[in-house]
Amino acid sequence: MENIYQLKIALKGVKPIIWRLIEVPETYTFEKLHNAIQDAMGWGHYHMYIFEIGGAEITDTNTAAETGNLDANKEKIKDYFSKGSKATYTYDLGDDWVHEVKVKDIFPSEKGVKYPRCIDGKRACPPEDCGGICGYEEFLEAISDPNNEEHDEMLEWVGGEFDPEKFNPKKVKFMVMLNK
Repeated sequence: MENIYQLKIALKGVKPIIWRLIEVPETYTFEKLHNAIQDAMGWGHYHMYIFEIGGAEITDTNTAAETGNLDANKEKIKDYFSKGSKATYTYDLGDDWVHEVKVKDIFPSEKGVKYPRCIDGKRACPPEDCGGICGYEEFLEAISDPNNEEHDEMLEWVGGEFDPEKFNPKKVKFMVMLNK
């Protein structure tokens, strides 16, 4: 029976806090963890990323080859994480979405449960490519004020509506390849 890592992912710099609580198998590579975080946050896997933990920098295969960082497809989370440990995960190195990843618990997998899974969280994730924290604040300001000159354009950009307080962990869909 493999162990499951329960991870709290908190987006730094946004108030009130945006966070997710996910559970992933110990055999996950950092690439699979990246994908699980993307799915839980609601982002589209479009940009480069980096994990920083214990002095190690772990990135996608191409970036690792160019920079000398560790390859996320080869490094397993169980070799870096223990209960209570923390890592930094930065997504979109232009917008710099910095997350704290903290191991809340490690426990045996439950029979019949599909992992990864999202079990809790708060608030909607900022829209992809909105310009980082400052851009997100400007986006929220625009959509909350019908008189703002960018109001209609911003709402159209996100499909007509956006509720920054809305998040339902039961609606998180993980990529099929992650369930294998």
